[in-house]
Amino acid sequence: MTNSFPSGFCAASDNALPVHFVSTADLPAWRAQQPTSTQAWLEAQAFTASAGSAVLLPGDDGIGGAVVGIGDPLDAYAYAHAPSALPVGDWRVASAHDADTWRALQLGWGLGAYRFTRYKAAPRAPARLAVEALDAEAADLLAACVRVRDLVNTPTEHMGPEELEAVARGIAQAHGATFESIVGEELLAKNFPAIHAVGRASHRAPRLIRLHWGDATHPHVVLVGKGVCFDTGGLDVKPADGMRNMKKDMGGAAHAIALAELVMARKLPLRITLLVPAVENALGPDAYRPGDVIATRKGTSVEIDNTDAEGRVVLCDALALASELSPHTILDFATLTGAARIALGPDLPALFANDDALAQAWISAGERERDPVWRMPLWRPYLRYLTSNVADIANAGSRMAGAVTAALYLERFVPEATPWAHLDVYAWNDSARPGRPAGGEALALRSAYAMLKARYPG
Repeated sequence: MTNSFPSGFCAASDNALPVHFVSTADLPAWRAQQPTSTQAWLEAQAFTASAGSAVLLPGDDGIGGAVVGIGDPLDAYAYAHAPSALPVGDWRVASAHDADTWRALQLGWGLGAYRFTRYKAAPRAPARLAVEALDAEAADLLAACVRVRDLVNTPTEHMGPEELEAVARGIAQAHGATFESIVGEELLAKNFPAIHAVGRASHRAPRLIRLHWGDATHPHVVLVGKGVCFDTGGLDVKPADGMRNMKKDMGGAAHAIALAELVMARKLPLRITLLVPAVENALGPDAYRPGDVIATRKGTSVEIDNTDAEGRVVLCDALALASELSPHTILDFATLTGAARIALGPDLPALFANDDALAQAWISAGERERDPVWRMPLWRPYLRYLTSNVADIANAGSRMAGAVTAALYLERFVPEATPWAHLDVYAWNDSARPGRPAGGEALALRSAYAMLKARYPG
């Protein structure tokens, strides 16, 4: 972590006002310990400490403090409304908390203080939490979540394949990682034909971004992220409303990049490789077409049924490379299917895995961190929906079980013996809620980190 405070935090100060975090269940006991005047004030306002509530307390010279109602004290988002619910100024936590609660509180406050201000100033500044020092892990987790939000929120004009590469390169330099980018026609020379096929129509050259970090004696984990920096749908062009937010189609890459950065910042005992196929799925005279049969790194031929199912096409080359590295585990992140959103909604990423222990480890971490995933089946009989008459496999087919068939397609490029998990993630908030501003969002990032931390203790 850095020495400077992130947005929403400041150094401890005697001028900071006290803020109490209280749940409905704990309110009676807490209120009984307060002065009679405070008890009367809370009763007059019918304050119940319900989750998401806040009330100001009077003082001799104006505001004397505040009480913030919370739900689950280990859920970071229980605290995320506070920076906006409280007046602008400096606040300090009035009572001590155990380490896990303190970590969740700081993370939640930071998430609630987030504002994307690259193009527009925030309507108001967040209230600041005055602290002696931030918990180091909470600070790094917050930085990772902010990384995802900033990357996804940035329009493609300023976050195309080259710009995404620059971000990853800067992270590699900061952490002493090795870095490589395979760009344009070099993709064909180095046998990444599927990535090239999807990205060749754009004036912005497609590329495969590769970062490597860690001790050779540590377990090797490969992180793969779908980096489609904008998705028109290709020749199977999306309608306007479907294309409107497609700057977010690199949300999987944002998660993989942020997770790699987090692993390096926390110095987990891992050896990691980050692979991001970064492309723009554009319309143009060189666009790949429905009915084309394209080659892949693995040698599996793919008939293009739908050019808007491009994410799995770029991922398959990256997964093939990941498999060649013989890692202990492969994790991929992708804003892959609308079907996953229909099934599970925007907040619950769909998890597919070929290894029960890996899947359960992520599910358990999600429960602990209040950052959930939901396992979906790799129902292999549905491979029939990807049958091609002219190639080994089609990239799409039926509208049935769309998230499942996309995952099954990816599984074709991963060895059966290699533990692999695929996260179909939305990476977006359609509307604003406390701590969850409209726009880019990190989902299951914290649980992915917690899973790796627990799975590979060193």
